[in-house]
Amino acid sequence: MNVHAEVVAPELSGLRPLGIGSFAEDQTLVIARGPLALRDRIFKRLFDVAFSGLAVLFFSPLMILTALAIKLDSTGPVFFMQPRIGRQNRIFYVFKFRSMHVNLLDHGGKKSTQRGDPRITRVGRIIRATSIDELPQLFNVLRGDMSVVGPRPHAINSTAEDLLFWDIDARYWQRHACKPGITGLAQVKGFRGATHQKRDLTDRVTADLEYLGRWSLWSDIVIILRTFAVLVHKNAY
Repeated sequence: MNVHAEVVAPELSGLRPLGIGSFAEDQTLVIARGPLALRDRIFKRLFDVAFSGLAVLFFSPLMILTALAIKLDSTGPVFFMQPRIGRQNRIFYVFKFRSMHVNLLDHGGKKSTQRGDPRITRVGRIIRATSIDELPQLFNVLRGDMSVVGPRPHAINSTAEDLLFWDIDARYWQRHACKPGITGLAQVKGFRGATHQKRDLTDRVTADLEYLGRWSLWSDIVIILRTFAVLVHKNAY
């Protein structure tokens, strides 16, 4: 009848299907994607190395100035290394410019950063607001721990409404089918910052699984370009 039609199926609300598939002669709901094929992983890795290598050269003056500012502003190391969950749930150490006072650092990530957080240094407020603190993760990409684009890696004790992320959304582990990224689809959609509510986490998981289900090298390039529009964001503090 040339009208839009949908089937209401409340029993599927917890699945959040990624699309329609097929098995034999039956239609299926796609609810999870496996890792990228070997060919895709090779292309993605080559792109990551080329992009991050050029980015390190381009941003090296800014990174040097940032390091000097951190040393002059507060005592302690320039870099902050925190354990994060990576591909296939492996733990790795992410590199960031230190933005908090040394004695107030939270290596487990149990306490989300708040607006006006007293733990943050003067320089820290600037580099967090402009996402400059994330630049050292380019070295994580060169090391092979991360990709330029992918689901953001979370600290092992991250919570929303006092619940661990994997206790909030059963799909959480599926996002670790690929390497975590410096930026991702969730970030360019505006899902960034502290996770105060459960929805802050579920929205990100949904976006991450959408990224995995529709990955292409071109989609990575588009996300990188869109990232420049959200470097300064209301939730970046």
